[in-house]
Amino acid sequence: VMQDFVRINKEYKISILLNIHHVDLALKYCDRVIGIRAGEIVFDGPASTITQEQIDLFADATLDHQWIHVDTDRAAKESPYGCTIAHGYLTLSLLPYMWAQVLEVRNISMLVNYGMDKMRFGKPVKVGSRVRLVVSLDSIENLRGICKAGVKFKIEIEGERKPALEGIATFLYYFK
Repeated sequence: VMQDFVRINKEYKISILLNIHHVDLALKYCDRVIGIRAGEIVFDGPASTITQEQIDLFADATLDHQWIHVDTDRAAKESPYGCTIAHGYLTLSLLPYMWAQVLEVRNISMLVNYGMDKMRFGKPVKVGSRVRLVVSLDSIENLRGICKAGVKFKIEIEGERKPALEGIATFLYYFK
Protein backbone atom coordinates (compact mmCIF):
# COMPACT_ATOMS: atom_id res chain seq x y z
CA VAL A 1 0.00 0.00 0.00
CA MET A 2 2.77 2.46 0.92
CA GLN A 3 4.48 1.85 -2.42
CA ASP A 4 1.21 2.78 -4.13
CA PHE A 5 1.16 6.10 -2.27
CA VAL A 6 4.75 6.78 -3.36
CA ARG A 7 3.86 5.96 -6.99
CA ILE A 8 0.75 8.19 -6.91
CA ASN A 9 2.78 11.01 -5.37
CA LYS A 10 5.41 10.82 -8.12
CA GLU A 11 2.98 10.23 -11.01
CA TYR A 12 0.51 12.98 -10.17
CA LYS A 13 2.93 15.30 -8.30
CA ILE A 14 0.55 15.70 -5.39
CA SER A 15 1.07 15.72 -1.65
CA ILE A 16 -0.47 12.89 0.32
CA LEU A 17 -1.44 13.16 3.98
CA LEU A 18 -1.53 9.94 5.99
CA ASN A 19 -2.56 9.19 9.53
CA ILE A 20 -0.18 6.37 10.39
CA HIS A 21 0.82 4.96 13.75
CA HIS A 22 3.91 3.03 12.63
CA VAL A 23 6.71 5.62 12.80
CA ASP A 24 9.39 3.42 11.19
CA LEU A 25 7.11 2.82 8.20
CA ALA A 26 6.40 6.55 7.90
CA LEU A 27 10.11 7.42 8.05
CA LYS A 28 10.90 4.82 5.40
CA TYR A 29 8.38 6.09 2.82
CA CYS A 30 7.63 9.73 3.64
CA ASP A 31 9.55 12.89 2.78
CA ARG A 32 8.13 14.68 5.79
CA VAL A 33 6.76 13.26 9.01
CA ILE A 34 4.82 15.34 11.51
CA GLY A 35 4.12 13.69 14.83
CA ILE A 36 1.31 14.55 17.20
CA ARG A 37 1.33 13.76 20.92
CA ALA A 38 -1.57 14.56 23.21
CA GLY A 39 -3.00 16.91 20.61
CA GLU A 40 0.25 18.88 20.29
CA ILE A 41 2.20 18.97 17.04
CA VAL A 42 5.67 17.53 17.52
CA PHE A 43 8.31 17.19 14.84
CA ASP A 44 10.57 14.16 14.90
CA GLY A 45 13.80 14.44 13.00
CA PRO A 46 15.80 11.59 11.53
CA ALA A 47 18.02 9.56 13.87
CA SER A 48 21.78 10.10 13.89
CA THR A 49 24.36 7.60 15.12
CA ILE A 50 27.01 8.88 17.54
CA THR A 51 30.42 7.56 16.44
CA GLN A 52 33.74 7.31 18.26
CA GLU A 53 35.23 9.50 15.54
CA GLN A 54 32.76 12.30 16.43
CA ILE A 55 33.60 11.92 20.11
CA ASP A 56 37.35 12.00 19.42
CA LEU A 57 37.07 15.06 17.17
CA PHE A 58 34.97 16.85 19.80
CA ALA A 59 37.55 15.95 22.46
CA ASP A 60 40.28 17.45 20.27
CA ALA A 61 38.26 20.61 19.61
CA THR A 62 37.39 21.17 23.29
CA LEU A 63 40.61 19.76 24.83
CA ASP A 64 38.41 17.45 26.93
CA HIS A 65 40.11 14.05 26.68
CA GLN A 66 38.62 12.33 29.71
CA TRP A 67 39.04 8.57 29.41
CA ILE A 68 35.27 8.01 29.68
CA HIS A 69 35.02 9.65 26.23
CA VAL A 70 38.17 8.65 24.35
CA ASP A 71 39.76 5.53 25.87
CA THR A 72 37.67 2.69 24.42
CA ASP A 73 39.62 -0.10 26.15
CA ARG A 74 39.50 1.48 29.59
CA ALA A 75 35.85 2.47 29.19
CA ALA A 76 34.97 -1.12 28.25
CA LYS A 77 36.58 -2.36 31.49
CA GLU A 78 35.98 0.43 34.02
CA SER A 79 33.01 2.49 32.88
CA PRO A 80 29.58 1.72 34.32
CA TYR A 81 28.32 2.04 30.72
CA GLY A 82 30.66 -0.60 29.28
CA CYS A 83 31.84 1.73 26.52
CA THR A 84 32.75 5.35 25.84
CA ILE A 85 30.09 8.02 26.07
CA ALA A 86 29.63 11.27 24.15
CA HIS A 87 30.43 14.52 25.89
CA GLY A 88 27.24 16.19 27.10
CA TYR A 89 28.20 19.28 25.14
CA LEU A 90 28.73 17.19 22.02
CA THR A 91 25.10 16.08 22.35
CA LEU A 92 24.06 19.70 22.83
CA SER A 93 26.16 20.82 19.85
CA LEU A 94 24.09 18.55 17.57
CA LEU A 95 20.99 20.68 18.23
CA PRO A 96 21.43 23.20 15.35
CA TYR A 97 22.20 20.41 12.86
CA MET A 98 19.28 18.29 14.01
CA TRP A 99 16.97 21.34 14.08
CA ALA A 100 17.81 21.97 10.41
CA GLN A 101 16.81 18.36 9.66
CA VAL A 102 13.38 18.93 11.22
CA LEU A 103 12.45 22.36 9.92
CA GLU A 104 13.38 24.37 6.85
CA VAL A 105 12.86 28.11 7.15
CA ARG A 106 13.15 29.95 3.85
CA ASN A 107 14.19 33.51 3.04
CA ILE A 108 16.42 33.94 6.07
CA SER A 109 19.72 35.75 5.92
CA MET A 110 20.94 34.53 9.31
CA LEU A 111 19.99 32.24 12.18
CA VAL A 112 21.39 32.99 15.65
CA ASN A 113 21.38 30.64 18.64
CA TYR A 114 20.12 33.12 21.24
CA GLY A 115 20.02 31.06 24.42
CA MET A 116 18.98 28.02 26.42
CA ASP A 117 16.54 27.70 29.29
CA LYS A 118 15.73 24.80 31.58
CA MET A 119 18.39 22.67 29.90
CA ARG A 120 19.07 19.36 31.61
CA PHE A 121 21.24 16.38 30.74
CA GLY A 122 19.20 13.28 31.47
CA LYS A 123 21.18 10.27 30.31
CA PRO A 124 24.64 9.71 28.82
CA VAL A 125 24.80 8.83 25.12
CA LYS A 126 26.83 5.67 24.56
CA VAL A 127 28.99 5.41 21.46
CA GLY A 128 26.98 3.77 18.67
CA SER A 129 23.66 5.05 20.04
CA ARG A 130 21.13 6.63 17.73
CA VAL A 131 19.72 9.97 18.83
CA ARG A 132 16.72 11.85 17.49
CA LEU A 133 15.45 15.38 18.05
CA VAL A 134 11.85 15.89 19.14
CA VAL A 135 10.67 19.50 19.22
CA SER A 136 7.58 21.63 19.66
CA LEU A 137 7.09 25.37 19.45
CA ASP A 138 7.09 26.98 22.91
CA SER A 139 6.87 30.65 21.92
CA ILE A 140 7.18 32.96 18.94
CA GLU A 141 7.64 36.71 18.89
CA ASN A 142 8.15 39.40 16.24
CA LEU A 143 11.00 41.74 17.20
CA ARG A 144 10.65 44.37 14.45
CA GLY A 145 11.23 41.94 11.61
CA ILE A 146 13.33 39.45 13.54
CA CYS A 147 11.55 36.28 14.56
CA LYS A 148 12.38 35.08 18.08
CA ALA A 149 11.33 31.43 18.43
CA GLY A 150 11.43 29.39 21.63
CA VAL A 151 11.59 25.68 20.93
CA LYS A 152 11.05 22.92 23.50
CA PHE A 153 13.44 20.13 22.61
CA LYS A 154 14.43 16.66 23.65
CA ILE A 155 17.29 14.69 22.23
CA GLU A 156 16.07 11.15 22.65
CA ILE A 157 18.18 8.00 22.59
CA GLU A 158 16.62 5.12 20.67
CA GLY A 159 15.53 2.38 23.06
CA GLU A 160 15.80 4.58 26.18
CA ARG A 161 12.94 6.09 28.16
CA LYS A 162 14.91 9.03 29.51
CA PRO A 163 16.18 11.67 27.05
CA ALA A 164 19.85 12.53 26.72
CA LEU A 165 19.04 16.21 26.89
CA GLU A 166 16.03 18.50 27.10
CA GLY A 167 15.29 22.19 27.44
CA ILE A 168 14.10 25.26 25.60
CA ALA A 169 16.30 26.71 22.86
CA THR A 170 15.76 30.23 21.59
CA PHE A 171 16.62 31.08 17.99
CA LEU A 172 16.60 34.46 16.21
CA TYR A 173 15.65 34.35 12.53
CA TYR A 174 16.74 37.33 10.43
CA PHE A 175 14.79 37.47 7.19
CA LYS A 176 15.95 38.82 3.83
